[in-house]
Amino acid sequence: MIRIGHGYDVHKLVEGRKLIIGGVEIEHDKGLLGHSDADVLLHAISDSLLGAAAKGDIGCLFPDNDDKYKDADSLELLKEVVNFLKSEGYSINNIDATLIAQKPKMRPFIEEMRNNIAFACGVLIDNISVKATTEEKLGFTGREEGISAHAVCLIEK
Repeated sequence: MIRIGHGYDVHKLVEGRKLIIGGVEIEHDKGLLGHSDADVLLHAISDSLLGAAAKGDIGCLFPDNDDKYKDADSLELLKEVVNFLKSEGYSINNIDATLIAQKPKMRPFIEEMRNNIAFACGVLIDNISVKATTEEKLGFTGREEGISAHAVCLIEK
């Protein structure tokens, strides 16, 4: 059985936080606000995987009102999602994700993000796609108020 999942996440950019995307710390004057490390890309990917298995979203597994997940490393959370899916009999076929950010430019970090995601998911890097785009200064991402990400995946049982 092949199943598809979609995930979406968004976080506000604020001063005084590290910017961590795809498990990569990126030099920037602002970071993403959230209960965990606010890794918007990994959250969208986790949601796509859980959605494909009809198991809810990351908020179900890692509630934002639980101090256990305060400043949590989203790569570790993604590993937990993958282990949960494996325990349910699923394997990951591929993941395709898109980051939406006006700044900073993501291209220099995409290969490291792909490596991190592939490792966390236990798949080859060829099964992981990460792209980035701007919104030509339109909307909240274009005004540099936040960063969003979409992800789709195929899983098999």
